[in-house]
Amino acid sequence: MKRTLRFQRKYLCIPYVVFLVLFIVLPIVLIIFYAFTDNKGFFSFDALVDFFTTPTKISILLNSVFIALQTTIICLIISYPLAYFLANKKFNRNGVLITLFIMPMWINFVLRTGATRDLLTWLGINGGKVPYLATLIGMVYNYLPFTVLPLYTTMLKLDRSQIEAASDLGATPFQVFLRNIIPQSLPGVVSAATMVFMPTMSSYVISDTLSEGKITLFGNSIYISFSNSQWNTGSFLALIMLIIIFLSMLVTHRFSREPEARGGTW
Repeated sequence: MKRTLRFQRKYLCIPYVVFLVLFIVLPIVLIIFYAFTDNKGFFSFDALVDFFTTPTKISILLNSVFIALQTTIICLIISYPLAYFLANKKFNRNGVLITLFIMPMWINFVLRTGATRDLLTWLGINGGKVPYLATLIGMVYNYLPFTVLPLYTTMLKLDRSQIEAASDLGATPFQVFLRNIIPQSLPGVVSAATMVFMPTMSSYVISDTLSEGKITLFGNSIYISFSNSQWNTGSFLALIMLIIIFLSMLVTHRFSREPEARGGTW
């Protein structure tokens, strides 16, 4: 009977394997194939050579990284004290406040971007005049909830006993924050940064809408390439994006495990 159950349980992984092959492995194989072939399907490095010999494409990549870094840093600066405040039950007793910050995620992405454009235009921040500022504000607004939520869940798991012990041993509030709270919340910081940095680089709706087409990010380049049936160029750009994602995962892997908290909720 046990052998029969074990034999049957093996088949439970079949749907996952099929999904993995069809929607992850096969698309990546196709991207690699088109990235290193020409229009006739023959092996070629034309897309690679074109990317590294075209200053505009390198500039778009560097500009995308710069905007993504700025967006990530601003979101973390805003979200960290906010999440710390929301996770403290002395100030947030019913959890309604965190719901208010997460609610924008329930609204369609395109609708949020359009509403942001209308608001910025009303405030005088026209994308045609200050496209970079309009794009940056739109990025921060759209991706701020993605930093609040992981930081909030991490702050809920802070070991309150360690914080109290550090204070009892004579540590100043700044020392407690620097040597106790930050190390415990570091996994949430890394998770939040990852959830903002990569989507910002691959985004094209926000920059295209708010800058009125004056700011081109890496996601825009991929979209334009595929829209113009430039499959080889678009696939190589997508491959570059996959490599950046892979490298970022390697860097953040060591911070992915959260320490076990013993203090419970504040």
